[in-house]
Amino acid sequence: MIGAMAAFAIEDALIKATADTVPIGQILILFGLGGALLFAGLARLRAQPLFSPGVVSGPMRARIVFEIAGRLFYALALALIPLSTATVILQATPLLVVAGAAAIFGERVGWRRWGAILLGMIGVLVIVRPGTDEFSSLSVLAILGMIGFAGRDLASRAAPRSLATPILGLYGFLAVLIAGVLFSVWQGAHFVVPDHKASLWLAASVPVGVAAYALLMRAMRTGDVSAVTPFRYTRLMFGIGLGIALFGERPGVITLVGSAFIVLSGLVIIWRGKGAGPVPDPEHCR
Repeated sequence: MIGAMAAFAIEDALIKATADTVPIGQILILFGLGGALLFAGLARLRAQPLFSPGVVSGPMRARIVFEIAGRLFYALALALIPLSTATVILQATPLLVVAGAAAIFGERVGWRRWGAILLGMIGVLVIVRPGTDEFSSLSVLAILGMIGFAGRDLASRAAPRSLATPILGLYGFLAVLIAGVLFSVWQGAHFVVPDHKASLWLAASVPVGVAAYALLMRAMRTGDVSAVTPFRYTRLMFGIGLGIALFGERPGVITLVGSAFIVLSGLVIIWRGKGAGPVPDPEHCR
């Protein structure tokens, strides 16, 4: 999970840099196509079929919908708000995943972890600051992306065990491609020929994104979801660090306070998660 978060933060930075000169829809199309081809090649090397009945199962259909929503809204957030702010808001994803794991998979979540979830959500509100002059409606894009990714992760947990990680990655990146097509049609933006730098950044984002995706799927399908997902908070460190180093961002005191709330909630969930029981087989929890 930590390796996945480092790779995702690098992917975010590359996409944000590319978005300065390339339309978001075009980025998603090229990124999704590249990732899908890499995962398809990996699946064929392992002699895994690219299509099986499990691909059209209920969890997989839900996963594709959540993937499209998460990727689209978060990509827009990366393009329009600071990388550090988008990264911090995204860290509420584990809170929703833990709550969803309790509701859907029957994982034990005691009052302390529910309190930690509430604390983390307060942290998000502190960062977004609704109802104040500092509130930006663009930050809602990151929140919608966060909800999409939480749904994606939970659906991945419920996906048939017969679907290997390369197959999950293949259809995940196809969903990214679909998101790009839908947004391009809605926006009506013309495609452009990326310059040299943008081409390099976009090309680099594909293998980095594939590695991040594979690591994330492996983490989400192993062990107790409520114990594994809090390690997503390491993305906070990577994202803020890259935002400062590459884009000259300077997170304000309020953002740092909200981040502290979110990290504290994650630490409580990790601590309480050590005593959590095993997760029931998702195949029996639909």
